[in-house]
Amino acid sequence: MTNRDGTSERHAVVVGGGLAGAAAALRLADAGLRVTLLENRPRLGGLAFSFRRGGLTVDNGQHVYLRCCTAYRWFLDRVDGAALAPIQPRLDVPVLDAAHPKGPRLGRLRRTALPVPLHLAASLAGYPHLSLAERAAVGRAAFALKGLDPADPALDGIDFATWLRRHGQSPRAVEALWDLVGVATLNATAPNASMALAAMVFRTGLLSDPGAADIGWARVPLGELHDTLARKALDTAGVRTELRTRVSRVTRADDGRWNVTAGTGRLTADAVVLAVPQGEAHALLPEGALDEPDRLLGIGTAPILNLHVVYDRTVLRRPFFAALGSPVQWVFDRTDASGLSAGEPAGPGGGRRAGQYLALSQSAAQDEIDTPVSVLRERYLPELERLLPATRGAKVRDFFVTRERTATFAPVPGVGRLRPAARTNAPGLFLAGSWTATGWPATMEGAVRSGLSAACAALAALGRRHEHPLEEAA
Repeated sequence: MTNRDGTSERHAVVVGGGLAGAAAALRLADAGLRVTLLENRPRLGGLAFSFRRGGLTVDNGQHVYLRCCTAYRWFLDRVDGAALAPIQPRLDVPVLDAAHPKGPRLGRLRRTALPVPLHLAASLAGYPHLSLAERAAVGRAAFALKGLDPADPALDGIDFATWLRRHGQSPRAVEALWDLVGVATLNATAPNASMALAAMVFRTGLLSDPGAADIGWARVPLGELHDTLARKALDTAGVRTELRTRVSRVTRADDGRWNVTAGTGRLTADAVVLAVPQGEAHALLPEGALDEPDRLLGIGTAPILNLHVVYDRTVLRRPFFAALGSPVQWVFDRTDASGLSAGEPAGPGGGRRAGQYLALSQSAAQDEIDTPVSVLRERYLPELERLLPATRGAKVRDFFVTRERTATFAPVPGVGRLRPAARTNAPGLFLAGSWTATGWPATMEGAVRSGLSAACAALAALGRRHEHPLEEAA
């Protein structure tokens, strides 16, 4: 087939309908390619999705992004979802210390409009969870971080905890600041995190621009953004999306194009983007596509556990908080987003009853990912009572758990050398996924960046003029 401008129509197949695959498909279609997106699940969105439980719409896990996440913000704009996932005007994180002798003590991490690094100076100076000496040491470590190059391979070979010890950080400083941020963004504690990825997170989020770390999150179910709106945008762009379609084989044809075996049929493509987890990508790669394909199997995974608690009344009057001195990490109010705020039938007596739905996000959850629900309930409900006194008289209407055992790639030291680039040795075959060499940890931002990189590499290989969307927005 030939386009109106006289150029031949090229066909691209994207395997995987998570954020990486959806971003790649949108970018390829925007550049004029005919695109087919194949997804094994009955929905789009990958590991950031929603499901129904009774009258609630539940996210499988709490996801946030930062103002510096320019790729994910591009995605939100592209699917007309930015207004549904706004960013707070200025970074403001309430931090409750449950272990304080006089009861839970509130501190805040927030910024001003001053230039970096002064934007955090006032907050750090008044942060009650660290001593004066610890605050001063944090400032010196932050200054040292700012001088690092996250792309330096030497940084990937050491762990974040070792670097922090070398720069005078006490165990309390690690708990109350560095891990508070690092566990949530890296899905690993400091001893298990690559220094290169940690440097990237803290330099970009806290030390690049005053507003870089301002937090955004969906005020609607994630499925509305990553499935419903994404599907609408793909349809409008002309992408053919096939759900419940498993790809079993990708082979090079005699004419240099690609054959993609999916379900009971076969597609022929000029370019293929594998936007699937590393294990699936390894199974689909043709021989010679990567110099050392088994490196993909060396990229481990890390779990995230989410606990969901529905109370019969309001127990939290802020959108979220982080906790110290407790197994609880981050707590979010998901009442409005889930639909609970509309009320539920009270029963035979009629009327509506109020309530509040809290989601606890527990990263680096290797020790608890397989713990029975009953044990988690006994462990965490008393912790919520300790952190939130209003829960002590409240009735728990529901308590349930979602587990993502392979939520992210494990950001361990040395993982950087295992992460492949978007372009493979096989002409026309490209890789996408947060586990590829984006320079970012396994976040929604990293996933979208990988999809855009794969699409741009494919367009360049096909000789199509294009600009990277993040460069367009700059």
